[in-house]
Amino acid sequence: MKQSIITLSHGSGGIESQKLISELFYPFLEGCVIGAGEDAGIGELDSISKGKFAISTDGYTISPLFFPGGDIGKLSICGSCNDVAMMGAKPKYLSASFMIEEGFLIDDLKKILDSFGKTLKASGAKLLSGDTKVLPKGTLDKIFITTTALGEFLYPHLQISASNISQDCCILVSGEIGNHGAVVYSKREEISLQSNLESDCQLLYPSLEELFKNNISIYALRDATRGGIASVLNEWANTSHIGIEIEEEALPIKNEVRGICELLGFEAWNLANEGMCVLAISKEDSKKALEILKQTPAGKNASIIGYTTSTNLNKVILKTAYGAKRFLDYPSGELLPRIC
Repeated sequence: MKQSIITLSHGSGGIESQKLISELFYPFLEGCVIGAGEDAGIGELDSISKGKFAISTDGYTISPLFFPGGDIGKLSICGSCNDVAMMGAKPKYLSASFMIEEGFLIDDLKKILDSFGKTLKASGAKLLSGDTKVLPKGTLDKIFITTTALGEFLYPHLQISASNISQDCCILVSGEIGNHGAVVYSKREEISLQSNLESDCQLLYPSLEELFKNNISIYALRDATRGGIASVLNEWANTSHIGIEIEEEALPIKNEVRGICELLGFEAWNLANEGMCVLAISKEDSKKALEILKQTPAGKNASIIGYTTSTNLNKVILKTAYGAKRFLDYPSGELLPRIC
């Protein structure tokens, strides 16, 4: 039986384009769209935010499109929503652009839209504007999605910045590291895993909001996507001119991820994540923050992994399981392309 596919006429602006939007997109986005059919969406910010907002744009080109724990639809919502959450902002509105290759299976598009819609509803944000383009076969690989998230500040006391980290902070991670990178690479290379390892792709604001409500002193937040926690920590050390020391034994890493890293010569701290973040918290609040995080869906495996220092400025030091210390540098080269 011949499967239905996307054709160039679906992007022509004619009747096929209208059917694509009204019969395929809208059913999966019911209750999530503002200003459907208009050239632009109009939204309002909560009065608490006093007109202040955070905005982030990202393009998603992941290969494969479907992986254990998620797909490009879920990823495109989580990724941009998590970016504004890292500034302390609650995702309020999104825009989305779908670039689809001619010949793409409509059944696969339905799966992606189903995941996209469910994750959008879970975020509480509304889709303010959207766009679809169909490109000739061979001009892109299957489907790319670009989303822009706009977040509002409901907790005005927050002053989160990578350039303002104290030399007396604890460094925490909200969950296990490396899961997403390990899963996507294994799926892409068809490495058979005898486990239930899944990507950590998930929304982070609901868990972080518990910290905001409890007035935890947060200096910086960053979701550790491409480059993993190694990139985050090095960026913080350089931006705030501090030293950072972390304990290898404190890093929450699944055995399956360790095994993949040993097999392929990777380091878990260099692998991408899509549902965990790194936090710089005042030492006084670090244990309370850990307790709070562990009670949240995204923070069950949270851990204090190290601290900031006034020595070894602009450097990250890793204390190994054997007690030795070494510099933890930025990842170099193209470790894992098309990871998000």
